[in-house]
Amino acid sequence: MAENQSVWGIDIGQAGLKAIRLRYAEAAGQVIAVAFDYIPHAKILSQPDAVPDELIQTALSTFLSRNETKGDLIAISVPGQSALTRFIQLPPVEASRVDEIVRYEAKQQIPFALEDVIWDYQTLGGGMVESGFMLGAEVGLFAMKKEGIYSAIKPYVANKMEIELVQIAPLAMHNFLCFDQFGLRPGQELSDDGEYKIVLDMGTDNTTLLVTNGNKIWIRNVPIGGNHFTRALTKEMKLTFAKAEHLKCNATKAPDPRAVFQALRPVFNDYVSEIQRSIGYFSSVNREAKITKIVGAGNGFKLAGLQKFLQQNLQYEVERVDNFQALVGDSVLNAPLFQENVLSFVVPYGLALQALKLTRIHTTLLPAEIATARKIRRKKPWAVATAASLLFGLAMSTAGYSNVASSVSSTKFGDVESKVEALKKKKTDYEGKFSAAEGEFKKAQENGQKLVTAIDTREMWLEVYRAINECLPRDTGNEQDIDDVTLKNRVNIKSVIAKKHADVSKWHSELKDKSPNIFISMLEKDKETAPSGPGYVFTLTGEHYRHDPNDDTKQLQNFVKHYVLSNFQKFEVQQPGTTQPIPVRKLGITHAVFKSESPKQFNYFPKGKKSKGAASTKSATGGFGQIGGARPNTGIGATPTATSGTVDGQSKDGEERKVINRNEFTIQFVWKPTSAIERPAVDPLKPVAAEGAVPANASNNSLAPTQGTPTASPNPGAAPVTATPVPGNVPPVPGK
Repeated sequence: MAENQSVWGIDIGQAGLKAIRLRYAEAAGQVIAVAFDYIPHAKILSQPDAVPDELIQTALSTFLSRNETKGDLIAISVPGQSALTRFIQLPPVEASRVDEIVRYEAKQQIPFALEDVIWDYQTLGGGMVESGFMLGAEVGLFAMKKEGIYSAIKPYVANKMEIELVQIAPLAMHNFLCFDQFGLRPGQELSDDGEYKIVLDMGTDNTTLLVTNGNKIWIRNVPIGGNHFTRALTKEMKLTFAKAEHLKCNATKAPDPRAVFQALRPVFNDYVSEIQRSIGYFSSVNREAKITKIVGAGNGFKLAGLQKFLQQNLQYEVERVDNFQALVGDSVLNAPLFQENVLSFVVPYGLALQALKLTRIHTTLLPAEIATARKIRRKKPWAVATAASLLFGLAMSTAGYSNVASSVSSTKFGDVESKVEALKKKKTDYEGKFSAAEGEFKKAQENGQKLVTAIDTREMWLEVYRAINECLPRDTGNEQDIDDVTLKNRVNIKSVIAKKHADVSKWHSELKDKSPNIFISMLEKDKETAPSGPGYVFTLTGEHYRHDPNDDTKQLQNFVKHYVLSNFQKFEVQQPGTTQPIPVRKLGITHAVFKSESPKQFNYFPKGKKSKGAASTKSATGGFGQIGGARPNTGIGATPTATSGTVDGQSKDGEERKVINRNEFTIQFVWKPTSAIERPAVDPLKPVAAEGAVPANASNNSLAPTQGTPTASPNPGAAPVTATPVPGNVPPVPGK
């Protein structure tokens, strides 16, 4: 608030009008009393023959004639006994929902429809906010019927006085006590030490009792005031009301003061009883509260002997308000009229403090429509000035744009603008053509990229198929002249399938868990170290007829293990007659295993089988049960049947026949494509020699025929024929 802003606190009571004008000096941190006024009514408002509206209007007219209020804020009070005051202890609730909870409590506590009352609330001390929840909060709820509020502000409105604040008198007393007695300033927290003070504001017809420690508030209206003492004198001493009032105010100067006090004693006793009952109830609901002092206010407290009587009977220190400790301004504070009536200025003082925003209480019972209308009226000049400024700026802007528009009219620049538009259109066409050409180029580039994507790896596939071919055993030298298929180092690869895996370790773990009899054929180091990452699993299916009765390694599954699988487990393989070794594991081929099926038997004719209808002296080339070496019609694995009239392997037609085994097998290995620059120069594993394998030389992995192996010879008496070889190395077919 600006330092030159002054406020008036006005309290119109039963006996008169009390007003004080305050100003806050922010630099000095002091509240200055600038002016005051005390205007007693011609009659007490509650007297039967008094007209309150006329008396109040007269007092306000007198006040306005003596004082200037233009530009000042005005705060007025309403009687506490006309208002509803409730103090509610809230349950733990979200801080954002306090308004909602208080509105619900207001509906429960106020015995009227909320539309018929003006109400406000204040969160008092004692509560705390933790994790967004308000705990232990006490809320003061203050309400008054609308007709009571409008009746109170009617005289001010009639005199064109703008009201800033409407407050009940007990809360104005609380403002005074906190600021002047407790020394509590805005933003300053008061410790809740349990020490309370009581303010007794004795009015004409009742006394307001306020108990507070600065944080908590407790209010009660005691229905005994100054008029009760006056009526006691009129009754006991048979005096008129006016004479009794004069005698009450000057009891010590009466001819018989003792008689006066005897007449007043019943009222004194009733007054003390009411005060004691109120204090007792407060202490019962606030057991930790400690009352330290009673402060008397109101002109009724000037009654002789009242202060001493209360102190003796209540057993508390009782003091009257003789001055305002936190207020400066000698012209007001030292004025005789102010000093004589200082007890009655407690409420105006508290009202002015709240209007200066120097108190913790911020509630007001001013009707919302009046506050809104006043704000609009105050801001109207600023709104008009703003609108005028905007209109002036708009007019100037319009004039400026008009001048600019006339300088660039189409009559001057029409031809140039047409050329610019044509150029823009041409530019747009070129951009469209460029975008189309760019799209075609990118599409062609993508197609070309698709065509050359596999160039980097296609040579690796050729190397893998070459390695597969080089790992198969073959006949060399004199072995090529052997006709007996069981003595040939030949295998027939029927299919090669390559399947891509996102993670080849899964194949390794499944093989280990589900097929341990196959997994055991893997190298020990391959068993221990599973492959990882993307790669291919090759599956080769084949068959062989090798069966050397003199060498176990050249029979059944041992032949596959020692002369086929062992080659797939080598770092490099070099066949006889070749100039350099062929990489195997070096290419990324690892974890080779094999599976062999049970052998299947069928008839084999080393010198061929005669064709039907042919001469007995002419025979076909050797084969499997029929001409050309095809398998017998009985099917693969058929058990040979004896031909009638056969003796020592000779059929009745003189054909030579023998029973041989066809051994089927499957080999699997992992291949992870490895470029030439990534391949190791030396074998990272120790060389593993196949069990029982006898290589021809250090660099030759081919199989030498077993010594003593009989060489097939033509059947005597038969025409010489050339033996048809068993299907041997078939070029592998790329797998999918």
